Amino acid sequence: MTVSAEPRAARPVPDDLPPALSSMWRLCKLGYRHEPGLLVASFLLSLAAALPDALLALWLALLGKGVLEGDRRLLGVAATGLGLSAAATWVLRTVDARVQRRFRDRVTIALEAHVARLQASVATIAHQERPEWLDRLTVLREQVFVLDHLYMSLFSTAGWVLRLGVTVGLLISISPWLAALALFALPTILTSAWRPAVERGAQERGAQSSRLARHLYQTATTAPPGKEVRVTGIGPRLAADRRAAWERWYGPLASARWGSAAWHSAAWALFGAGYVGAVVMVASVLDAGPAAVLLVLAAGSRLSAYIGATAFEIGFLRGIWMDGSRRLAWLEDYAAAVAASAGEPVPASLADGIRLEHVSFAYPGSDRLALDDLSLELPAGTVVALVGENGAGKTTLVKLLCKLYEPASGRILVDGRPLDRMDADAWRSRLAGAFQDFFRFELRARHSVGVGDLPRRDDEPAVAAAVGRAGAADVVGRLADGLDTQLGPTWPGGVEVSFGQWQKLALARGFMREGPLLLVLDEPTAALDAETEHALFERYAAAARAGSGITLLVSHRFSTVRMADLIVVLDGARLVEVGSHAELVARGGQYAELYGIQAAAYRDPAPGPTG
Repeated sequence: MTVSAEPRAARPVPDDLPPALSSMWRLCKLGYRHEPGLLVASFLLSLAAALPDALLALWLALLGKGVLEGDRRLLGVAATGLGLSAAATWVLRTVDARVQRRFRDRVTIALEAHVARLQASVATIAHQERPEWLDRLTVLREQVFVLDHLYMSLFSTAGWVLRLGVTVGLLISISPWLAALALFALPTILTSAWRPAVERGAQERGAQSSRLARHLYQTATTAPPGKEVRVTGIGPRLAADRRAAWERWYGPLASARWGSAAWHSAAWALFGAGYVGAVVMVASVLDAGPAAVLLVLAAGSRLSAYIGATAFEIGFLRGIWMDGSRRLAWLEDYAAAVAASAGEPVPASLADGIRLEHVSFAYPGSDRLALDDLSLELPAGTVVALVGENGAGKTTLVKLLCKLYEPASGRILVDGRPLDRMDADAWRSRLAGAFQDFFRFELRARHSVGVGDLPRRDDEPAVAAAVGRAGAADVVGRLADGLDTQLGPTWPGGVEVSFGQWQKLALARGFMREGPLLLVLDEPTAALDAETEHALFERYAAAARAGSGITLLVSHRFSTVRMADLIVVLDGARLVEVGSHAELVARGGQYAELYGIQAAAYRDPAPGPTG
């Protein structure tokens, strides 16, 4: 008897990017945590290098005054000041560049590892399939290699602000009215901060087209699809579609860049007018003398350079670096939000089994239910087969049991304990499985198999036993160096193996863990012949019935399916039949119809088991 379960409130997952300043602060703390000494040293050196550079305007003004007045002492002071400032600026910049380089190299490794660890540690895979989140992650993956520049940009901005402060102070020493020149520069700073955000927004809105353009380019130029591209003759079409996708991305971005550039040019024109007005005011209105005019000319010209550099750095901070830090902060928040609670322990063995109560689920971005009000008992120590047409919900059920997703409503219980309250890593450490869409780990053969149970990756007897259970001994026997053979022809000494051989190695990887609570076999032998598959699953079924774990089998071959203790028939995301092979055939329902069609096609005269 199943117990009804109310829809469970979804975990609060952040949808919007976090505030910019708090995201930057978090990134700064991350850098300080990894490289505190280098970060502080680089910051202080940036400030130290800024001060002698900012004083150059003063020395130039004094030099001009000494020339006009014929004051040798003043000329000596100005020349000494110029020399010391130039030498100090050069030395400090050189040292700063070396320290910054070392800091960037070290913090880049830390940031890349941090992003990779965050993405790998997220318990579910919804963020990799929801389009708007996938676009966000795509941009972050591109930005993570330059996030280290944020620290340098922050340090540079602080140095330019210090230069601006000193320069404005020199201007105020002539007349407080000259402080207004800084106000004329304000629009240039505002437009510099605004421009990258506008351009980045256009770039993100076109991220889907950008991803499509890259995908089409890789399809047209890489080896795996090469045979079909040439046989079908779609190369020119791929190139044309890639160009069209690129234009859909670049067109709006180019328009945004032209518009923001127009406003930025207008802001600089306003500052230019203010600068000319300041020179005229000092020379004619204030009648402050040649030395003051020289100081305004020197400080004012440097003021424009400092403002330009400050605006440039602020623009990058606002656009790329700050934008990247917000995406990183979002990923951190997302990983924390979906982290499974560890309140319930994972059982050492199954006593009752797994029960699904009114489970429903729809994939991100879709309103169509992939599973609809599914209630089901999976008894401990049984072999369970999932049967149904493509799209019936078989693989979706497997994903829910592996905690790759959580149900939208209902619940899954493991020996009466809610699965959503168990730690994802602890639960998955008790799972084993092999899948049709397996990944080809181009490692040494022993490691390609051994990563199925990472602590025993180098345990040769364990790897050999898994190879034997998967029936992959013939594959290893054909390899030149056996388990020490490098897989993948693109690596030195690497060899290519067929799809079927890859599939057997993937199957062996799935059998590395011994005594799992749940063994998932999601069409892992599709490339093997029916007799080989049948022989393999006979062994797996016998081993499963000897323990308390559950073997979950997804297969379209009824010669294999009929050996299961329990057959679950799904259709249109709903459960339609449950029972043994004999029971379902006797019932004459959908399973019996599908079995009869396949038996006739294969001309299988063997009757099904009677019990």
